[in-house]
Amino acid sequence: MQDIARLIHKLLLKKSRTIAVAESCTGGLLSTLLTRLSGSSKYFILGTVVYSNRTKCSLLKIPGDVINRYGAVSEKVAKAMAKSIRIIARTDYGIGITGIAGPTGGSAQKPVGTVFIAIADKNKQIARKFIFKGNRASIRKQAALKALYLLCAHL
Repeated sequence: MQDIARLIHKLLLKKSRTIAVAESCTGGLLSTLLTRLSGSSKYFILGTVVYSNRTKCSLLKIPGDVINRYGAVSEKVAKAMAKSIRIIARTDYGIGITGIAGPTGGSAQKPVGTVFIAIADKNKQIARKFIFKGNRASIRKQAALKALYLLCAHL
């Protein structure tokens, strides 16, 4: 994890790019990884943990009907989270993560371990769906690490 975080650190500094993060299931772990190295304040502008649907609506301005229609754990919501946090923080990149870390909360359509990760910049948004295996801590760690790899590929 430290190697990918160090690579992102170098890339963001070299390109003079900024980032903001809206996390749900990872509970701040991605923000922790992105701010682990000295100098990260030059690119890391804002990290939020928007765990409840109410906060997703009130803070990130995600329409309630989008959450009701697609579910809080969905590609649509992850993309909306990434776009909104980027706009709120006025950064080059935004990341949105939403998922079910378990051990409860899963369903047949969205089992425990289902995570959507989105990255937004001013021109486009990408989102990916993952189904991670393991316990709650493992799923959260895998999701945060996958977000770093997606960001690195995007950079």
